[in-house]
Amino acid sequence: MDSGFGYFATHDAVGPGPLAQLVEQRGHEALFFTEHTHIQATGAPPAPPGGGPLPRRYRHTYDPFVASTAAGLATTRLRVGTGVCLVPQHHPISLAKTVASIDSLTGGRFEFGVGAGWNEPEIRNHGVDPARRFTVMKEHIEAMRQIWTRDEAEYHGEFVSFDPISSWPKPSQRPHPPVLVGGTGPRVLDRVLAYADGWLPNYAPGVLDRVRDLQRRAADAGRRIKVVIMSAPADPAVLEECEKAGVDRVMAWLPSAGLERLQQEMDSFEAALAEARGEW
Repeated sequence: MDSGFGYFATHDAVGPGPLAQLVEQRGHEALFFTEHTHIQATGAPPAPPGGGPLPRRYRHTYDPFVASTAAGLATTRLRVGTGVCLVPQHHPISLAKTVASIDSLTGGRFEFGVGAGWNEPEIRNHGVDPARRFTVMKEHIEAMRQIWTRDEAEYHGEFVSFDPISSWPKPSQRPHPPVLVGGTGPRVLDRVLAYADGWLPNYAPGVLDRVRDLQRRAADAGRRIKVVIMSAPADPAVLEECEKAGVDRVMAWLPSAGLERLQQEMDSFEAALAEARGEW
């Protein structure tokens, strides 16, 4: 089981490139960046998943693909990605080009974490009905797979439709970067099995039982699904249980802060990992 971090990369905290170098130097596998194109300025502030007031960082994040590019070009081994890209808020032809470009420029080190979003005004401002966002996400991902894997791609669905097109570069990874579906909703495992390569849930009580259920269902279909746990706590017992459940990677959130604070958080997570692995 490898490790990494998620990060709200903001313009007033440690930048994506320097942080990526630090994460790589400390022996971790991956660094993922969040996405919010905007937060509405009027009406009641949205409540983030888990409740409570909306943290300032939601309004100040860099574009995750720009951040991933900066992180990838500042490192040689680190895997970079989105945690998560709000897919319905993009056009699939241009998004396919962006993902393929980053994967090519980083030598095949991009991981595409995806989600449908939770902030309904943000979703509506992109011209998407929040009630249909999961169907929109499915069609977008199916269309992007066609673009990544075919010299002439064509797709016709309810929300996405285009006649044969040619789009290069193709991703360095074959057939394409791993698509990791985020979320812990009641139908998320169905989505993972239908059109993803992996599951990217936040850690919560009961999630490891669902990991085992996912792998049983995947095995019945002759597959094995990659599982990356976000929001992994600095708790040796929890991290040990993640490994026993077959989790491939645990990732902790880092604060949008200065270098000293980031290093303290990384120290805490690394100490818990070491204890869970029996290295203490």
